[in-house]
Amino acid sequence: MFALSLNAGKAAARLAAMAFVALLPPLAMAQDKGGTQLKGDASLTVNAGKAETSQFRHYLTINGTVNAWQDVVISPEVGGYRVEAVLVDVGDVVTAGQPLVKLSTALLLTDLASKDAGLKQNEALVTNADLAFNRGKSLNAKDLLSTADLDRLASDAATAHSRLDAAKADLDGAKVRLQFAIIKAPDAGIITTRSVSVGQLAQVGGEMLRMLRQGRVEWRGEIPETSMPSLKVGQTVMITSVDGAEHTGKIRVLSPTVNPLTHNGLIYVDIPGDSALRPGMFARGRIEYTQSEALLIPLASLVSSDGYNYVFVVQPDHKVRRQLIKTGILEGNNIEVLEGIKPGANIVTTGAGFLKDGDLVNIVETH
Repeated sequence: MFALSLNAGKAAARLAAMAFVALLPPLAMAQDKGGTQLKGDASLTVNAGKAETSQFRHYLTINGTVNAWQDVVISPEVGGYRVEAVLVDVGDVVTAGQPLVKLSTALLLTDLASKDAGLKQNEALVTNADLAFNRGKSLNAKDLLSTADLDRLASDAATAHSRLDAAKADLDGAKVRLQFAIIKAPDAGIITTRSVSVGQLAQVGGEMLRMLRQGRVEWRGEIPETSMPSLKVGQTVMITSVDGAEHTGKIRVLSPTVNPLTHNGLIYVDIPGDSALRPGMFARGRIEYTQSEALLIPLASLVSSDGYNYVFVVQPDHKVRRQLIKTGILEGNNIEVLEGIKPGANIVTTGAGFLKDGDLVNIVETH
């Protein structure tokens, strides 16, 4: 009798428990707020999205430096004269023909006066030689002067004329040297260095100043030989300096040769004169060289392990499968997929780093 009552009590308890469970929603089929089906025993809640194809811009990104378009060395053309005045300093903007440095002209003026006196002396000698030659011709016509003497007079006259020409050339040279006592800017530009001081002796060819011609700068970088055929003169290049500022430039020259050791060629990019870039700065150049259809996925969906890249593909049963992929070029927050998945694949976009192959997941957002 007691055993019968005990069994009846157990059966009633089981029936009561079954009735309570029936009143609850099935855990395996619970719905999230967005209407996405959830799995009650899932290990992680993740976001997922479709891998899609779109127009992908291929960029070539290379490092380089900012250089002067033309770095002009300014030096004197006459030497041995003391520097009298330096009229410019580093950073000064100069125009073509503007005086930059003045040399002492005392010795040059003395030399000029000496050459002028020499010219006048030779002019007098030419006059006497011409008169003597003309008299000789008259006497020779009357047989009063031998032919040999007439030839000597002609030779003297010719020699006097030659010396006069040399004296004129010496005088012209002295005038030019006097003009060279003022060193002028060969073109417009900006003075970048100064190595001359008042009082020093000028040396022919010795550097006094350096000038950034026309204030123009250019960016130079090395590009792989395989990329050179894709580029052309006039193409836009985005130059990014170390402070993150961007400057738009144009390809001016593509190197006609390739370094046989590195297999790289130089590219010369003109930069607007009003940019903040200065010669010597490091900068990175980005060049768009082609566009194509590409399969793109968010960078956050990528998982790297042992030198390989993977994504987690969501299966219909909400389990994930780790898939090896081959990646291409990075563009913003997306990366190109070359091999491994096809367009339309449903991949985990957030939380992939915490998953392992075969995990059951909850998908709370699909985009």
